[in-house]
Amino acid sequence: QVQLGESGGGLVQAGGSLRLSCAPSGRTLNSYAMGWFRRAPGRERDFVAGISWSGSSTRYSDSAKGRFSIFRDNDKNTLYLQMNSLKPEDTAVYYCAARYRGVVVRTTADEYDSWGQGTQVTVSS
Repeated sequence: QVQLGESGGGLVQAGGSLRLSCAPSGRTLNSYAMGWFRRAPGRERDFVAGISWSGSSTRYSDSAKGRFSIFRDNDKNTLYLQMNSLKPEDTAVYYCAARYRGVVVRTTADEYDSWGQGTQVTVSS
């Protein structure tokens, strides 16, 4: 298990952009497969984007594809989710997750070992 903390959420108008950050405590993220999930009102916690341990592959939900980008900054030991062309339906609490020595991209919540506390993203119309 690794302690994770998300930041970067906030209020933005439709069509705008946000960049979410996820930083660990006492670990390096390049030892983990990483993912972003979100929970919107009245919905389950859904997969948004994932990246493999090596960073060589990524995967996105249908709603995120073409608009969102998941990537690591190894120098800063930080995971990011760049969100562009935001829509009101993107409004949710966003969580980062980690799986120790996860070689491949993970797309379901029960495949992850560690979770952050979440950061609120609100997109106004």
